[in-house]
Amino acid sequence: MTDDLSMKALKGGVAERVRRALAAGCDLVLHCNGDMREMAEVVAATPELIAAPAARAEAALALRNADPAEATAELAAEFAALTDHAHA
Repeated sequence: MTDDLSMKALKGGVAERVRRALAAGCDLVLHCNGDMREMAEVVAATPELIAAPAARAEAALALRNADPAEATAELAAEFAALTDHAHA
């Protein structure tokens, strides 16, 4: 996944940035500024998510936890373990 392509950290027009990000191995591109003209360019330059990228997206979505409290507790425990803190 890219960072926001509308930030213009990369050279070229938005469609070119999309194509280059996908060619570099990103499965998803983010465009966050709400400019409808640019959004249309992003859509036009973005292929349908199929095959391996679609499978990776589905696997990522499957990892989401529906219970925010449970997810928060899991993340706190993981953070404690990684930072070697006894309290979670």
